Amino acid sequence: MTRLALTRLTLSHFRSHKRAVIEVDPRPVAIHGTNGAGKTNILEAVSLFSPGRGLRRASAEDMTRRPEALGWKITGHLDSLDQVHEIEIWSEGGAARQVRIDGKTAAQVALGRIARVLWLVPSMDRLWIEGADGRRRFLDRMTLSFEPGHADLSLAYEKAMRDRNRLLKDQVRDAGWYVALERQMAEAGAKIDCNRRLAIAALAEAQAEAETAFPAASLRLTHPDMDLPDGVAALQEALAASRPRDMAAGRTLIGPHRCDLEGVYTAKGVPARDCSTGEQKALLVSLILANARALAAEFGAPPLLLLDEVAAHLDAHRRAALYDEICALGAQAWMTGTGPELFDSLGSRAQYLAVTEAENVSDVTCG
Repeated sequence: MTRLALTRLTLSHFRSHKRAVIEVDPRPVAIHGTNGAGKTNILEAVSLFSPGRGLRRASAEDMTRRPEALGWKITGHLDSLDQVHEIEIWSEGGAARQVRIDGKTAAQVALGRIARVLWLVPSMDRLWIEGADGRRRFLDRMTLSFEPGHADLSLAYEKAMRDRNRLLKDQVRDAGWYVALERQMAEAGAKIDCNRRLAIAALAEAQAEAETAFPAASLRLTHPDMDLPDGVAALQEALAASRPRDMAAGRTLIGPHRCDLEGVYTAKGVPARDCSTGEQKALLVSLILANARALAAEFGAPPLLLLDEVAAHLDAHRRAALYDEICALGAQAWMTGTGPELFDSLGSRAQYLAVTEAENVSDVTCG
C-alpha cells in the first residue's frame, strides 16, 4: 500500500519544546504524558505540514517558545507517494511562517500537493451546539483536504468582502464602486460553494460504502435567509440586489460566509445538535474517518490523522473500533492521551512516545 508518513520530526523552540527529535515508522503513534507536557504541541507541529493555520489557528508569533522568543523551526522527513521529501517550516521574529520543500522555497499551498492532514481536537466536541463559524471552518478544513486551492479562494473572497463592507459602512451609494468587488466575490464565492458541496458529496459516498462501528452523519449546507444563488452570475446579481439591505446592516448579508453545516444522525433521523455528547463525538469520528477514506482514494494514500485526546467520550469498545479502522486504513495517526493504557488495544500495531517535562525542557522518548 502507498503510504503517507512523517518519519522524522524535529522541533526547535516551538511552543514548550526547546528541542525535540522524534523518529518513527509509518505505524500509528500513541503519545502519552501528563497534562502540560507538550503532547498537543507535537500534533500542532505536524498540522503545519498542510496549508492553513494549523489545528490551533495560531499566529506564527504565538508558536514561539517563551521567554526566549527567538523564533522557531520545524523540520520533517515525509514519505509521500513513494517519494521522500525534506520539509522545513520556520518563523523569525514573529513573522509569517516560511516553507522550504527539498531545499526550495515554496508557498504553503504546495504542501497540499505532497501531504494531506486531518485532525480532531477537543474544541471540536462542541461543534454541533455552538455557532456556525466553527462549522464553516470544519467544513472548509475538510474541503481544503480535497482541494488545496480552497484556501486561496477563501482569502480572495474575504478581502473583496472587507472592501465591500467598508463601502457599506461609509454609506457609499454609487454602484460603480461595488461592481468590481461584487464580481470578485461572486467568482470566488461560487467556487467556494461548489468545492464545499463536492466535499460533502465525497463524504457521503465514503460513509455509504464503509462498514464501521461509528454512526453515519448526513450533511447539508444551509443559508440563513435563502438558498445561496448557484453560479457566478446569479450570486453577483444577488449581491447587487442586496445592497440596500446590506447598507442598513453595515455588512454583507448574503454569500458563502453566512452558510452553515447541518448534521443529522442518519440512522436515528436526529439532528446532531440534539444528540448526546457521546453520539456527537462518534459522529465527528465518523466524518473524520470518511474524510480519510475519501482522501485515500483521491490522493493515492491515506492522510496523516491527528487525534488529540481522542479517548474522551469514547468507551473502550468504540476506542478499540477506532484503532481497528485506523490500522485497516493504513493511516499514520498521531494520537494523544494521558496514559499508555488508553492505547492498550493497539498493542504492537502502534509505537509509543512518552512526553515528559523537566526544568522546562521537553523530553520525548519512543518505546
